[in-house]
Amino acid sequence: MTAQFDAIGLVTTDMAASLAFYRRLGVNIPADADTEPHVEATLQGGLRLLWDTVAVVRSFDPDWTPSSSGSERIGLAFLCGSPADVDKTYAELVESGIGREHKEPWDAFWGQRYAVVLDPDGNGVSLFAPLAD
Repeated sequence: MTAQFDAIGLVTTDMAASLAFYRRLGVNIPADADTEPHVEATLQGGLRLLWDTVAVVRSFDPDWTPSSSGSERIGLAFLCGSPADVDKTYAELVESGIGREHKEPWDAFWGQRYAVVLDPDGNGVSLFAPLAD
């Protein structure tokens, strides 16, 4: 059998904060999941987004430590309904305190309104929408 891409996993130090962030981006996550050590959400198209606490990861990899380089090697991207929605979503995440500023919205040369906000664990999350023709 050929391997099939199925899920993206995130390690979090604060499950409730991380889930609240992704709920604001429209990910359907049950409210009672906030205290669970492992959470899964199935996204449109069937891809799954997974969260594990540091304790869960260390239960099978005791020497696991988060990256100390401070540079992103992977990021998530969320399509917004319009360029104005990119600005609105970025502002809501930052103003609520659940997301942190990284790259404020701008009109990118590749034809999108684009922004990057950091989730509670410092993962870069891109927000984008096509610019009007």
